[in-house]
Amino acid sequence: MIDISESVMQFLLALIVAGPLVGAAAALLPAPPGLKGKSPDQAVLRHGIVVTGAVLLAAIVLVLGFDHSRPARMQATTNLHWIPALDIRIHLGVDGISLPLLVLTALLTFLCALYSYFKMPAGPSPKAFVALLLVLESGTLATFAVLDLILFFLAFEMVLIPMYFLIARWGGAQRTRAAWKFILYTLLGSVVMLLGLLLIGLKSGTFDMVALATDNGRGLTTSVQVTAVLAIAAGLAVKTPMWPLHSWLPDAHTAAPTVGSVLLAGVLLKMGTYGFVRIALPIAPEGMHTFAPYLAAFAVVGIVYGSLACLSLARKGNNGDLKRLIAYSSVGHMGFVLLGIASMTPTGVNGALFANIAHGLITGLLFFLVGALKDRYGTADLDTLAGATGAALYGSAPRFGALLAFGAVASLGLPGLAGFWGEMLTMFGAFDPAEGLSRPAFLTFMAVAGFGTLLTAAYLLIVVRRVCMGQRRANAGPVADVQGYEFAAWTPLVALTVLAGLWPAVLLGLTDPAVQKLLAGGKS
Repeated sequence: MIDISESVMQFLLALIVAGPLVGAAAALLPAPPGLKGKSPDQAVLRHGIVVTGAVLLAAIVLVLGFDHSRPARMQATTNLHWIPALDIRIHLGVDGISLPLLVLTALLTFLCALYSYFKMPAGPSPKAFVALLLVLESGTLATFAVLDLILFFLAFEMVLIPMYFLIARWGGAQRTRAAWKFILYTLLGSVVMLLGLLLIGLKSGTFDMVALATDNGRGLTTSVQVTAVLAIAAGLAVKTPMWPLHSWLPDAHTAAPTVGSVLLAGVLLKMGTYGFVRIALPIAPEGMHTFAPYLAAFAVVGIVYGSLACLSLARKGNNGDLKRLIAYSSVGHMGFVLLGIASMTPTGVNGALFANIAHGLITGLLFFLVGALKDRYGTADLDTLAGATGAALYGSAPRFGALLAFGAVASLGLPGLAGFWGEMLTMFGAFDPAEGLSRPAFLTFMAVAGFGTLLTAAYLLIVVRRVCMGQRRANAGPVADVQGYEFAAWTPLVALTVLAGLWPAVLLGLTDPAVQKLLAGGKS
């Protein structure tokens, strides 16, 4: 930790949230003559790298200046009047819960900008692409930094439009249908969520999330809490995505460009689970307690359903698309996150937050890899990649094959890698849920989730065997192994997956004090 004044910390957080918006506006302007390089397109893509790199650097400095001895305290706070009549404020701050998500978002967006500089997806103007990418980053970062319910809703909605256009204009086959499905599902869920947020704000007299969390629902009746959680959870569950509100996700991932899939899986899905932890758990605990068993039940159904869908796609002759398979795997992995939240225990919630970060790192890497695989072979169809014209990556591109195998074993929860700790802790949380929750029911949920881990291992190992192993056809042309820019974009994700797996205390040391305080109603 380095000693940085609170005013500098406030500036850094404001820069992290607002900087990408300024960068998006600048991306639409003509490039200065001396910065055009070989073409204006190259200049604007380089601009995207510079802006996202500056945001990532600011996030790293914010981490270094963060008081790690008090991660439960909101730091780098800004609290300004915005709409006094409604007591809506521009309230920003970070604690041990939101800080890792801020860094994850900044890192993945920078890596996507770097990757796009060398592998720009086919579509309209790169200016629009870079501007949309930066608006998406700003909205996601704001979601994790704002501490006002109305600002949270606005940031939550801000990401929908850029992601819609990234899918609709730069996506693949069926992109228009997938983009419309994405926007309709998420918008309808958000409308219901807004009603719940307004109910809490109007009944409690404030939209301030810190004050509401400290009050811990004491100013809200049980009926208000139950109604509010039902409405808020509906919107958050769509974004998570929770079974059976998940059907927009496979279509969106299949159609989205590579960087769109990376950001959608890596950070956008985390906005839903973050909302459960930041809003539902501390602000309406009685309402959350009422719905926790149902949330857990939907979560474990999603774990098994997602794994069975992946097994079906991985089977020979089913023409399974690898991007679609990884999308369905996200339904299962996010089910573990929801199970941990539903346990309403520090162990379970810490596991959920750890699984959030692990999923962002691992699934982001997998979508990068599958996108590159599709670029090389012209398809992500598993039967084609495993058939007579198959990839056989261990023989044709061994470093690429090793990375794909690494991503697969990390995703299945191999001990020593990041995916293991989140799943284990969420099941520990289900083993001994919060007081008042049915332990037999949660033991059943834990057993079903454990069965889901076996199914996860089965389909991922099938994918590795079919894509990486086998004989190359005799007349197969040369296949490029991992390129320099790919190595630069993917190595940080590999390194952090290993670091989090071998040294989980780095992340748990941040989240645990903040979770303890959140569940205790803001009392240290």
